[in-house]
Amino acid sequence: MFRKVHVRLAFLCTGITSFILFVMSCCYLYISEAGLKSRSFTSFQNDMNTLVSNLEQQTIITHEWLTRIEDNGKYLINVVDNGVPFLYNERNTPEQKQLFEAAWKFYEHTFAVESVISAYDTWHMEYTFSSTGSKQEDHYACVTTSRRSTGTLQVMILCSMEPLLIQIRTQRLLFFLLDLLAFVALALFSWYFTRRILKPLEENQKRQNQFIASASHELRTPLAVILSCASASARAPKEKERIHFLESIQSEGLRMSRLIDDMLLLTRADSLSWTIQKEPVELDTLLLDTFETFEPAAAEQSIRLLIELPEDTVPAVRCDPQRIRQVLAILLHNALSYTPENGQIRLSLLYDEKTVKLLVADNGIGISDEEKPRIFERFYRSDQARSEKGHFGLGLCIASEIIHAHQGRILVSDTPGGGSTFTVILHRS
Repeated sequence: MFRKVHVRLAFLCTGITSFILFVMSCCYLYISEAGLKSRSFTSFQNDMNTLVSNLEQQTIITHEWLTRIEDNGKYLINVVDNGVPFLYNERNTPEQKQLFEAAWKFYEHTFAVESVISAYDTWHMEYTFSSTGSKQEDHYACVTTSRRSTGTLQVMILCSMEPLLIQIRTQRLLFFLLDLLAFVALALFSWYFTRRILKPLEENQKRQNQFIASASHELRTPLAVILSCASASARAPKEKERIHFLESIQSEGLRMSRLIDDMLLLTRADSLSWTIQKEPVELDTLLLDTFETFEPAAAEQSIRLLIELPEDTVPAVRCDPQRIRQVLAILLHNALSYTPENGQIRLSLLYDEKTVKLLVADNGIGISDEEKPRIFERFYRSDQARSEKGHFGLGLCIASEIIHAHQGRILVSDTPGGGSTFTVILHRS
């Protein structure tokens, strides 16, 4: 499912971004090409204004002057004096003659020259046209008409738009290549980015599935015991046997209740509805109260419970005292469960300028290096702990969620000489 979503999201992200990029490129090209054409035509008009001014000053049109005007082939010139072509026109190739013929036809068909002849002695007009009759204009043209004493002189000057068209095609090709590279880059980025987005969701889905599977497994065992005891109680001939079965049912029911409470606690943490009521707390006092609470249970198991507090006054820390007490209770309960008889558990408190550390160290069975990264996972229990019926593998996960809600850290390390040490780090500010 996530793979299909990944592919579709990557395609959607790439498609939308590429479409926006394509539209923006087209808009830029349209504006840029319009500007190039406008500047090119304006430059042509300026050149023609200069040329017409020179023409007005010429009393005799010579071949040398016309050759200079052509500017090494930049312009083509066709001169008509009183309707008779100049001999200079014969220099043009057959293709150029056809070009001038098309340009004269376009000029005579498009512009009404006769209506303005009487108004000026000399006038000129610049325009663009297509020599092939297509929609793509490929030449600039200027027609100059001069009324003289000897008659009417008309000069047509043509300039190819090929340099401009090459520049436009080059710009389009460059933008196409840039858009293609951008598309590839966007596709790779979208694939990577959407994967990064979906990865936490996929991992969360896996954790939820594992959570449901593990919860179902944990609930199935006490439920099977309850059903078995209920059936056996109904068939038991003696009252004493029925009472034994009812006690087993009550014990397993309480076990299920604790499991459900832990599961609801983690569910509230996942939905961010877990409230943390912070207030200034003297952690040395809280640690001492927890020590006194667990000391009788440790004594019953022949385990020595010790506490070490700084001689100086420990500064107050803003935290939720009930939640921190719950964390300490979880750590001490685990330590009591996995520490052998005549073992030792030590509670300690350390602090510096920035943090306060609460340590619970035991000399029990310890935790292997392979298991350390997983002990805070839900329903995870080491092999040595699976025989412990009262443990569901949720305690350390709950402790970790509480400490993370306080923006702190909880770490596990080996106790020198054997055992495990859990360290809770809280920030003083």
